[in-house]
Parts: sequence; C-alpha cells; structure tokens
Amino acid sequence: MKVALVYDRVNKWGGAERVLLALHEIFPDAPLYTSVYNSKTAPWAKVFPKIYTSFLQKIPFVKSSHELLGWLMPLAFESFSTIGGPAPGWDEYDLVISVTSEAAKGIITKPDTRHICYCLTPTRYLWSHYDLYFKNKIFRFLTKLFINYLRNWDKIAAQRPDEIMAISVEVQKRIKKYYKRDSEIIFPPVDLIKYQTSDIRHQTSGYYLVVSRLVLYKRVDLVIEVFNQLKWPLVIVGTGSEERKLKKAAHGNVKFTGFVSEDELAKYYWNAKALIMPQEEDFGIVSVEAQAAGVPVIAYKKGGALETVVESSTGVYFDKQTPESLINALKKFDKMAFNPGELIHYAKNFSKERFKREFVKLINE
Repeated sequence: MKVALVYDRVNKWGGAERVLLALHEIFPDAPLYTSVYNSKTAPWAKVFPKIYTSFLQKIPFVKSSHELLGWLMPLAFESFSTIGGPAPGWDEYDLVISVTSEAAKGIITKPDTRHICYCLTPTRYLWSHYDLYFKNKIFRFLTKLFINYLRNWDKIAAQRPDEIMAISVEVQKRIKKYYKRDSEIIFPPVDLIKYQTSDIRHQTSGYYLVVSRLVLYKRVDLVIEVFNQLKWPLVIVGTGSEERKLKKAAHGNVKFTGFVSEDELAKYYWNAKALIMPQEEDFGIVSVEAQAAGVPVIAYKKGGALETVVESSTGVYFDKQTPESLINALKKFDKMAFNPGELIHYAKNFSKERFKREFVKLINE
C-alpha cells in the first residue's frame, strides 16, 4: 500500500509535528506534501524520505511569513493535482493522510484513493477563534470578503476526506458545528518516556512553567500579567510572533528560554512546581507531558483541558481568562499536594503507542 502524508506547513515544532513523526514511524516510506518547508526551523522533518512543496515555496520570505498568505493556501494544496499536472507520485497513492488545522484537508485525490483527515481543529481564525483574531472592527470590515471566501472554501474542502478523525471531544464538536460532519476521536500521541525520570520527580525549584508557542490565542499575556502582580518565579518556554511584546511586558521574575531541545524541556518539567495552560486548547499535549513528568497542571476550564486534566487529582482549573480567576486558582493550588505517581499513571492514557495502535486499527477497518 502506497501512502502519502499531507500537512499545512513544515516550519515549526509543536503538537501537530509530533503527530507527523508518529505517523512516520507507522509509514516510514511515506513522503510528505506541504505548502512550505523551512529546514532551519523544522529540522525534525529531515526523517521523511521526500518532502514536496507547493508553488508558495518559491515566493521570497514565505517560509517565515506564511500568515500573510492565508488566501493562497487553498490554491497551494489544490495545485498538487492541478497546476502543471500532478505532483511527483500523486496519482500512485492508495492512502492519503492529511494532518491539518487549515488547508491540507482540501487536497484533491483521485477517486480510488482513500483520504483520511486527522483534524487538529477547524481553522481557528475562520471559526472558533475568529473574534480573537479579528477583534479590531476596522480590520474585520476590511477582511470580510476575504474571510467569506475562505470559509466557503473551507466548508467544501472539509467534505473531500473519506473519513475525518478528531483529536478530542472539543474538536469533534467543532467539526460537527462548522463542517456538519461526524468524526471519530483518536487522541494525539505523547512520547511519555522522554519526560519520565528514574526518581519520578526532581526537587522542584519553586517556579511555575508555561510551555507554548508565543502567539495571540495562547494567552501567555494573561500569565505574565498575573505573575507581574504576584512576583512569583515564572519560566516561559517557546517562541513566536508575540515574543517581543511579551518580553517587554514581563518583569524580572519572568524568564524566557526561547526554543529548547527535548532533553532541556524535560528538565524544565521535572523542576517545575506546576504547568500553567491559560488557553482554550484543542487538546493540550503539554499538559500530558507535564503529568508524565509528575507535574500537576493549572488549566483554563475549557476545550481539550477538560480531557487531559482531572480536577484535584492531576491539577486544578480556573473558570475565566481573567487575572482574578487565575490568581484564585494559583492560591488554591499552592495549598494542595499532588501524587507524582498518580500523575504519571494518568498520562499513560495518551501514549504514542496507543495512538499508533488505534490509527493502524482505523486503517485496517
């Protein structure tokens, strides 16, 4: 069986990229098709035997400024089967697996090719997070026609896969709401072994931890505002478009690490008092990573966190994305004790081995 993998863009590292690497372990010979590829910011992708890119790859600066080209993403993926003839090997695949939170699901396959879409979420800036991305009324007005075009295309593209898999109950609900399609759930993979240590937990250093891409919807700004008030130690791991703005707002008790290796990340988990997850997540892989390291989680009570965090057992929730609500959760947490062994045991529900087993079962069926 010839298999191809398709992903929106290969230029960063995060939860979706972990999914791709797990699929690569199942299908080591499968090439990867994507809109753009940046080998410098995505060295993890070198394991794929071949990476095919769209015409966007030839546009200057697009590998680092893809956010400005959202209106071209539909054409980018349709071009693999249309512009200038099919991309190399495109007519030969028995199975195409798209991993997407944007346009990769819209790739066009031949009638006898099976297409499974592993949906990370319906496109955030078009649907669930539209109000956050377009809260400026003037910007919203100026982009109205553009957004309407993309929404119409996105609905059409979502009908192309033969099957859609969701990463969580939250995403399953969004798929039904925006695309009018049913879906099954396979939780994304977490490589638990990387975050476990022989003595379960190192001695905590007393700092709280955020592990996130520094982009608008992740709400790292909320955590910084709170820790500026409390003056408690906070470590932020990650990079992103909001990095400069966030650093400018942070006080001296807040440390930014930038990008770190997997080994370094594990050490940050081991020595943290708790992980803070202030955003509405589609799933929230970092919360599982933290628990695999024996670290409890303080999470916003919405979205994927409801499936990865157990109140008072593996962490605590806060109800609103406000400083007051997060401060109350932090003070509540500060009086509690958690069993690292219980946290590690719970994290096993989301192992990479389980993901691979369930995905192979789906394909066989």
